Amino acid sequence: MLSFKHEVFLEVVRQLSYTKASQILYISQPAVTKHIQQLEANYKTSLFDRKGNSISLTEVGKILYDYLLQAKNLEKQLDFEISTHFNNTDARGELRLGASTTVALYIIPPVLSGFRKSFPSVQLSLLNRNSENILTALLNHEIDLGIIEGKKKMPRVKSEHFLTDEVVPVCSSKSDLTKKSSITLKELKETAVALRERGSGTLTALKSALASKSIKLTDLNVVMQLGGTEALKNFILADECIGFLPMRSITKELAAGELVRLFIDDLSIIRHFYFVHRQGEEQRGLHKMFVRYAKTHYNVKL
Repeated sequence: MLSFKHEVFLEVVRQLSYTKASQILYISQPAVTKHIQQLEANYKTSLFDRKGNSISLTEVGKILYDYLLQAKNLEKQLDFEISTHFNNTDARGELRLGASTTVALYIIPPVLSGFRKSFPSVQLSLLNRNSENILTALLNHEIDLGIIEGKKKMPRVKSEHFLTDEVVPVCSSKSDLTKKSSITLKELKETAVALRERGSGTLTALKSALASKSIKLTDLNVVMQLGGTEALKNFILADECIGFLPMRSITKELAAGELVRLFIDDLSIIRHFYFVHRQGEEQRGLHKMFVRYAKTHYNVKL
């Protein structure tokens, strides 16, 4: 197992701050400094370059960081393999998940609940960000496994299909837009719309669907952009414009008659959710167990 000094070093690298690392580790800043100094004395070299209030890794620090990440991953895999040697339900370990907004709010909660009950010794955590930021967190080793919207072709990331969903145009039941049975693409350009923020998988899916009809986002009359599905939903409920939202996020509002689904001629917005792993880690035991459980929960073909 890694020493506590090495755990301190890893946290300082993640935060690039002794103060933030001390807060996360619940130790004093002088204690963090002491642990780093002891490591530097042990390796007989500096691990961080210090310029004013900022720090960065030295070349030796980068080498140590890379090897410690490998050691940390081996430690997790060893813990999992030993705990499941006789019975998978005895699985032990930690799985840090990251999910885009739609997944975190409407898709993964029942999976997390069921998985926790089936494997009570596994520690789960969930980071909720948009798809772009989940990928960044994955590559920065802040999470172990991500679930995002859209397949990303990146050299250090492996994608695995999970679910398919639909993004639909909606408006408030109080809006005059409900008087029309459908809207043409030309009318869409002239109608006020509210959208998700840049980096959102929902926005990316809409952009792709519009591009297939030779329409750009800049061709739309965008009156508002909001960060988060719930923020956009609540704005649409209070306003009279069109919003594009995941079907899974508005089932209750549609059933209650608060939102109305609109139909835009010849426009279909389908998107896919993917599990994303760091390259080479997709076969890790705990990763595979969670992916299999999630797919089984939604009756996805394995």
